Amino acid sequence: MKEFTKEDIETLKQIMLLRRDVRGNRFNNKKIDDEILDEILNAANMAPSVGFSQPWKFLLVKSKSKREEIYEEFIKENEKAKKIFKDKELYASLKLEGIKESYINIAVLYEKPKKSILGQTTQKKMGEYSVVCAIENLWLMARAFNIGVGWISILKPKNVKKILGIGSEHKLIAYLALGYVDEFLEEPELLKIKWEDKKSLKDIKII
Repeated sequence: MKEFTKEDIETLKQIMLLRRDVRGNRFNNKKIDDEILDEILNAANMAPSVGFSQPWKFLLVKSKSKREEIYEEFIKENEKAKKIFKDKELYASLKLEGIKESYINIAVLYEKPKKSILGQTTQKKMGEYSVVCAIENLWLMARAFNIGVGWISILKPKNVKKILGIGSEHKLIAYLALGYVDEFLEEPELLKIKWEDKKSLKDIKII
């Protein structure tokens, strides 16, 4: 049985602690080698999945024209979002995507099952949650390679699927931007500008 050292634990902790949701003002256009990209995707493929279903697919979006279309969709949805938040000026100052600036975009998909899946007969969304586990693995491995990841959620999934030609057998779980960055911030940007406070262990632990 493989056992891990205190140094291993500290390295894992540091990778988790220093992971960031990266925006377009941080990315540079340095190429990600195919071998490294495969390592990152292999990490995603190591994620746990309910019923060992492994229901994830990763669509690599390299086309500049497709990314431009996705960006236009973001702009439309972001204009709507600006009207929702109280601090509209602060919201407007935030750079909330890196669609065009990043080296590559990845559409993360859930492949709908064609048969009953062990462990998913009662809680139907466990397959989708499994895909989120794969995203976290991808994110941490990318950080270990000093590659930034941004999760762009201000998008309508049906419109993204239409642009990318994704059929009804797949559900869009995430749209990610990946690339090398000029710097990783010491703390999360939204914490730094006091958009939200960091929760402590006592805030999340229910006894």
